[in-house]
Amino acid sequence: MGLLLLFNGGFMLLSALVSLLYKDGVTFQIFLAGIITLLVGAVGMLFTRKHKKEINKREGYVVVTFGWLIMSLSGTLPYVLTQSIPEFTNAFFETMSGYTTTGASILNDIEAMPKGILFWRSLTHWIGGMGIIVLAIAILPLLGIGGMQLFAAEAPGPSGDKLHPRITDTAKRLWLIYFGYTAAETILLNVAGMSFFDAINHALCTLSTGGFSTKNASIAHWNGQPVIQYIIMLFMFLAGTNFVLSYFAFKGKVQKIIQDEEFKLYFKFIAVFTIIAAVIIYFKADVSASSVAHPMVLGEGESAFRHSLFQVLAIITTTGFVTADYTMWTPFLVVFFFGLMFLGGSAGSTSGGVKVVRHLILIKNGFLEFKRTLHPNAIVPVRYNKKAINRFIVFNVLAFFILYMLSFIIGSLVFSMFQIDFKSAIGLSASTLGNVGPALGDFGPVNNYASLPPLAKWWASFLMLIGRLELFTVLILFTPFFWRNR
Repeated sequence: MGLLLLFNGGFMLLSALVSLLYKDGVTFQIFLAGIITLLVGAVGMLFTRKHKKEINKREGYVVVTFGWLIMSLSGTLPYVLTQSIPEFTNAFFETMSGYTTTGASILNDIEAMPKGILFWRSLTHWIGGMGIIVLAIAILPLLGIGGMQLFAAEAPGPSGDKLHPRITDTAKRLWLIYFGYTAAETILLNVAGMSFFDAINHALCTLSTGGFSTKNASIAHWNGQPVIQYIIMLFMFLAGTNFVLSYFAFKGKVQKIIQDEEFKLYFKFIAVFTIIAAVIIYFKADVSASSVAHPMVLGEGESAFRHSLFQVLAIITTTGFVTADYTMWTPFLVVFFFGLMFLGGSAGSTSGGVKVVRHLILIKNGFLEFKRTLHPNAIVPVRYNKKAINRFIVFNVLAFFILYMLSFIIGSLVFSMFQIDFKSAIGLSASTLGNVGPALGDFGPVNNYASLPPLAKWWASFLMLIGRLELFTVLILFTPFFWRNR
């Protein structure tokens, strides 16, 4: 945890440098936040340097959960010290939303914020996107600590593909791809017409599937520049894809990508859902009424396709960027996009949600139950990528899905206790648990979370955390047997 704070402090100093370059008047406060974080991290490492450097699964879960909480608590310092977000509850909500890549914001006027703070806000997405713990794995061997247990706790999904036998090398390769994509998007957005500051911020938030923007209107600010939106769509798609497949693509192993069942279903979902949304928008919805500015540039057909593809990608990959208010696109599309909040991107990507591979296993197991009913004595395993899946993985996926839906129902009930209407409550629960960002009702894509009661913000922060760490990692800490010695 001390090591994580050193990373956090280092990124704060980088934000202070951006603040200095743009002369936004808050350089000293951000610098002070960085120094405080570095000192606390250094003291933490100093006092624990002689402790036994062994991490088993139990410690892995504790370090991951409390690591995220400590990062979020320290991440509030730049907001509080600069008085950009003076209230601690709001600052914690914004920070947790950043690290969990949810993208839900309490800021009413984003464009009035100092540049250094906006950059720090985007950085919280970028750090959280690939996982704070995965970042630390590349350094942990220097301390004599093996990182496998941490990697298991950080990415507890059913897909366990490794790029390299050593977990440290895996982390480094993933970060290299992550950094490369971020740099590529920054350059492309800058060339397409964004300022360099806007380009780098949106690249940080796209690759992390976060959703924070430097503009009040989000990506709708560039509705008059379709090229910018298509570039963001491309990188949203890549960010929602398993990063292992990106590695295979760079190694020239295209066949592995084509044969991957999750990728094929992910691609089909996006294609089919985009066509459905585009057809309904074209014939039924008024895009110009739901867009903030410049609704149509290349004609109604292109506009309908672009807005539908953008919003489908933004919700499925849980990026949460906005080009138009989808809650104004007919009642069917409101329910349609609400359903997409439960989908999620690929396992091994930076997106939140249930993940496509889990849906795939659920669907396959559901169909096989018919066969097992007819042939009760037959052994019919669920197959994924032509390999039989261990039945314990199927049980894990079923348990995860039930737990996810229970968390959603309980989340909605708690929000309703704060006098939040039904539509807004279920939207809030689905959005925060899935790390999506925009919700429904009073917290739709063109609104923010500022009006949420303080206690509801803490509840939303909790849902963001358990959603980002895929439920088991956090909820296991609330079970009595986890804390028993045997």
